[in-house]
Amino acid sequence: MTFDILSQRGLVLLGCGKMGSAMLAGWLSNGLNPASVYVVDPYPSEWVFAQGVHVNEKVPTKPALVLIAVKPQMMQETVSQLKDAVDPQHHLIISVAAGILADSINSWLGKQCPTVRCMPNTPSLVGKGASGLYANSHVSLQQKAIAEQIMQAVGISIWLDDEVLIDAVTAVSGSGPAYYFLMMEAMIAGAQQLGLSKEQAATLVLQTAEGAAVMAQLGKDSPAQLRVAVTSPKGTTEAALNSFADNDYEATVANAMQAAYERSQALAKLFT
Repeated sequence: MTFDILSQRGLVLLGCGKMGSAMLAGWLSNGLNPASVYVVDPYPSEWVFAQGVHVNEKVPTKPALVLIAVKPQMMQETVSQLKDAVDPQHHLIISVAAGILADSINSWLGKQCPTVRCMPNTPSLVGKGASGLYANSHVSLQQKAIAEQIMQAVGISIWLDDEVLIDAVTAVSGSGPAYYFLMMEAMIAGAQQLGLSKEQAATLVLQTAEGAAVMAQLGKDSPAQLRVAVTSPKGTTEAALNSFADNDYEATVANAMQAAYERSQALAKLFT
């Protein structure tokens, strides 16, 4: 992976909390020159200072990318402060803030800028993130390549043709890690009720989760085919799956995702 344009013109990272730090770690591990990164954050961590990047220093006038990684409620104030500094001819804006529309960002900037909305997730912290990307009509092919490269440094990414699909990505992969963590919690608690120690339960559950994910990612069989393959007639797995079905497990999952989707839409209206 090369970051030639970013190394030449610089990258400005506004906000360097957990997600910003995760992305920064991915970029640096993939070869981005730390001297080309300018972090602007009111409370930078010791880890950020130790990376050799510029921290709260004067930023370049024509950086290739300005990535905004602040909380949604801070977006309007942060973006408005960039109004005089951003040049649509030179700057690509990437926002990872949930619920903030590209049009809202451009409205606060007072100009139409190349803008990419991104919905990453927390596994980006370990290089296993999944991100959905949407580019407005001002983003060039070269800028799309930059955005894709930036996000693939911390996992995988997909492009969306319609901005409204960002809400669906939020419900699937953005909030998705918590769904799996909850399932792990429930299985660990259930294993303890069956007599295993907490440590034994955690070891088995976490390894099972990883193994199942790897099998699904191999792509030889769909998750449905893998489920059928492990489910023997009148066996233990079938008994467990029947219990899930009796409690409408699939509907519960769908309802939870719908709730996340609707909340994402509500956030967009709140900050418009």
